[in-house]
Amino acid sequence: MEIQTSTGRAGVLDVQALAVAVFKDEKADEGLLKELDDACGGLIKSVFESGELKGKEAESAYVVVGEGRGGLKARRLLLVGVGERESYGLAQVSQFAGTAARALRARNVKTVGLVARAPEGEDERAAQAAVEGAIMGLFEPDKYRTVEKEERAVDRVVVAAPGADDGAVKRGAERGRVVGESVNFTRDMANEPGAYMTPTIMAQRAQQLANEFGLEIDVLDRARAEQLGMGSFLSVARGSDEPPAMIVLKYNPEGAERGKGITTGEPAFDGGQLLAFVGKGVTFDSGGISIKPGENMELMKYDMTGGATVMGVMRAVAQLKPPFPLLGVVPATENLPSGKATKPGDVVRAMTGKTIEIINTDAEGRLILADAIAYAKRLGATRVVDLATLTGAVSIALGDVNTAVLGTDQKLIDELIESGREVGEKLWQLPLDKEYTRQIKSDIADIKNVGGRKAGAITAAAFLKEFADGTSWAHLDIAGTAWGDEAKPFRAKGPTGICVRTLINYVERQASAAATNAG
Repeated sequence: MEIQTSTGRAGVLDVQALAVAVFKDEKADEGLLKELDDACGGLIKSVFESGELKGKEAESAYVVVGEGRGGLKARRLLLVGVGERESYGLAQVSQFAGTAARALRARNVKTVGLVARAPEGEDERAAQAAVEGAIMGLFEPDKYRTVEKEERAVDRVVVAAPGADDGAVKRGAERGRVVGESVNFTRDMANEPGAYMTPTIMAQRAQQLANEFGLEIDVLDRARAEQLGMGSFLSVARGSDEPPAMIVLKYNPEGAERGKGITTGEPAFDGGQLLAFVGKGVTFDSGGISIKPGENMELMKYDMTGGATVMGVMRAVAQLKPPFPLLGVVPATENLPSGKATKPGDVVRAMTGKTIEIINTDAEGRLILADAIAYAKRLGATRVVDLATLTGAVSIALGDVNTAVLGTDQKLIDELIESGREVGEKLWQLPLDKEYTRQIKSDIADIKNVGGRKAGAITAAAFLKEFADGTSWAHLDIAGTAWGDEAKPFRAKGPTGICVRTLINYVERQASAAATNAG
């Protein structure tokens, strides 16, 4: 899909349909709406007067404009309600664009103009949000359908920002393209059946990503993981015939010293701060010996969404080029039952030497993340953000609205929450008091991998905290938010790509802060 921008009058855009954001109870008696209403002979005013559209969020009205109307090139208008003007922000811009793109594609419109009406002073970021929203809105999970497949496509989107700075709008639109495509990259991976997204295939996708965008890559196989003592990670892989893979990606800024690289297992960055994103990559989770109920088990293909998110973020980072290095670590494995599988009651030893009693083999995500976090630290990471579809308990606590965030560094947590708020992704902090750690103390080993029924999302984080010691660390539990059971006007059902935008925005905020400090 081609992305273009325009800072001229919206009415003269050469597109088949023009989508316009409309605020609650807005009238067509001044400004942009009056200009467009005059150009189409009062059709917008008639829509308002009929009560068909009041500007509430998710409302829309489709208007066919007759030939020869005064100067309006588009022959179709889509008016999309965006709610109160006072609460209109970048998140609403993105949702407006997604809603418009999906609605107009459904009418087989090939060229679309988006008039997002940016919040004051936000032209560049609003252009980014609009492009992100449009690209994300057009994603469909019907890859393997042969009938009733969505074959219609939008060929060109023009982001219209009348009177804005042309360079700023172009920069924002280009960033939006990078971010939107990276979100959909993650969603596509999360949507793949387990047979088509094994640990080996996931590592191959990472290699393709590294080749295309100039990232360093290292993939640790079972033998290397054994040499490094990754008993916690490997215990999950024992039941599967598919070999595990510890995937490591590294972004190096242009002109920076590369340190020792990532293939030696030694620190990949000499001195300073190194940020690492670590994502759970269980490509299919049956629960292992502690097997899950059969109902909805097919959704466990998405248990590698944390890892896919890390890969999507690294894809964007390689193009946006922040002035500091980043690591992405993805422990990839299946979790299946067999005669070789880890059993409840077994004790395994993590890379750090810490021993773990396995109470439930379906609490496997924390086991693979333990060694992945430890390995990120070994490679020099001083800040670690891990994310995972980790617990069913988080869905009970927060539903599908908020992603849980926990950690040891309140500044990092606050920055992640704010980064999410800016892009419309909600994060909610859960406590991590030392009392929760008592629930994972084992009688026969250092710790156990579950802490009972109470506070399951928190005790899972308490387990990970044991391996993040000595770093600035935050944990995102995306189990409730990484998959949407219902379609929304701006997004298809299925994988959401949650937290890709949050983490990219966090990196960009850090880059902006670094530039300010350098100046």
